[in-house]
Amino acid sequence: MEEIKEDETKRLLCRFKSESGEIAGDMMDLPLDCTVQQLTSICNAILQQTEPIPYLFFVNDNEITHSLEKALNISDLNTENVVDIVYQQQAVFRVRPVTRCTSSMPGHAEAVISVSFSPDGKHLASGSGDTSVRFWDVNTQTPYHTCKGHKNWVLCIAWSPDNQKLASACKDGRIMIWDPESGKQIGKTMMGHKQWITSLSWEPYHQNVECRLIASSSKDGDIRIWDTVYCNCILTISGHTKSVTVVKWGGSGLIYSASQDRTVKVWRAKDGVLCKTLDGHAHWVNTLALNTDYVLRIGAFDPVADSDKSEDKKKSQEFALKRHRSVIEATGERLVSGSDDFTLFLWDPEKDKKPLTRLTGHQQLVNDVKFSPDGRIFASASFDKSIKLWESKNGKFICTFRGHVQAVYMIAFSADSRFMVSGSADSTLKLWNLKTKKLEVDLPGHADEVYAVDWSTDGLRVASGGKDKVLRLWQN
Repeated sequence: MEEIKEDETKRLLCRFKSESGEIAGDMMDLPLDCTVQQLTSICNAILQQTEPIPYLFFVNDNEITHSLEKALNISDLNTENVVDIVYQQQAVFRVRPVTRCTSSMPGHAEAVISVSFSPDGKHLASGSGDTSVRFWDVNTQTPYHTCKGHKNWVLCIAWSPDNQKLASACKDGRIMIWDPESGKQIGKTMMGHKQWITSLSWEPYHQNVECRLIASSSKDGDIRIWDTVYCNCILTISGHTKSVTVVKWGGSGLIYSASQDRTVKVWRAKDGVLCKTLDGHAHWVNTLALNTDYVLRIGAFDPVADSDKSEDKKKSQEFALKRHRSVIEATGERLVSGSDDFTLFLWDPEKDKKPLTRLTGHQQLVNDVKFSPDGRIFASASFDKSIKLWESKNGKFICTFRGHVQAVYMIAFSADSRFMVSGSADSTLKLWNLKTKKLEVDLPGHADEVYAVDWSTDGLRVASGGKDKVLRLWQN
């Protein structure tokens, strides 16, 4: 009996450490049965948080889900060593899982190819094969503007990070800018690409609050930078030998592009100078994701306060910059590429031309890859019907989600990084719980393949569109 008593009071020398390796507070003597709730209270006290913040805790890469003791291998433990407890801040607000279709919104005459919520989550836009762009009222769930001007399929749309403009691009290589309030075109149509446009990416808000510049990539092999006030091309970036499939305007002054020439290229945003060519893929590169994608997309919008801070431009720029820094402080700006060669590569593009790691496991081409809003994990969707989760720090494989019976086209994370939704050729959406690593709910309803899916930044709604020409809204 005496022995058990002694074991019960076993204590450990511990210290708290941030993801980027900074020590918080002093070393402390903690009991082995210290729970997550107790660790959260201690951590909030050390970091002098006025409002309590939820955290995740890890020891030796194992998450502490109950107590310190359960997360440690007690038999190997030397109680004289100092144990580092790594803390990760979680989103303060919680997104509730979407469970049902609240609205089925017909209107488009052809397939819906893209759906996108505005940075503040209050507006929704869609682009379709019927050559139109539509703005939808998410509260009344009706269309309030149909924008006509394109003469061919609208292939991609992108909101400016200040909520004020929507860019759309079509199969004729034309780009148009729309005012979401009036539904009218801003300025004139921008032309220059010789073939269709594959993606659009705005200059980050923290670098320019005016949100004037946008980058486009095209099947003609070029990337172009446009001034949306003068509606002209200010820079043409050439270097890829085949179609450019994606362009991403990063948060550190770099532009990233992926191509069917099997390379990813890194360009200096201000003058288009080639910084690096990232080689490694054996086939077309289809998709790119940055760990900063989410914070760059939402500009100065703060989902915690449900407010847009862009009234005061200087303050809002500082807010956006601070949030960008919080994502990159642990690892820098990370990039993931997915390819027709069934693999993904994880890159540290500012520092190295060689990939950090090559990720294998998919049995068919990788169609979409997305980082969680907090930048800690990323997911890859494939034509092999599966979705895989990976750690963004080192590319370590976490798990595979299976459930779709046909190709998975697109994925979207909830703003708090706790859920993920996927759209598939099997005409369903599926909602996955990232904590339990299980399917949370099946969302049938579409009559055909689901091409596009997006989760609003305020966490309230998911929008989806596809071959059946109908836009659907999903809520709790």
